[in-house]
Amino acid sequence: MSKFKTYIDETTNELFHKVTWPSWKELQSSAVVVAIASIIIALIVFAMDITFKVGMEAVYRLFT
Repeated sequence: MSKFKTYIDETTNELFHKVTWPSWKELQSSAVVVAIASIIIALIVFAMDITFKVGMEAVYRLFT
């Protein structure tokens, strides 16, 4: 139990005194970058899905 208490104490100390937290402005900028990147990736996956769907429908039409 002593090791666990030491771990908690050291972790708390590191989080409050050694970690550099981003400012509110930096946090907002990062959130915008993540949102834009997510939208771009979603659009790429959507385009790939539609392309695959059209391609598979063309293949299925060959055999029906």
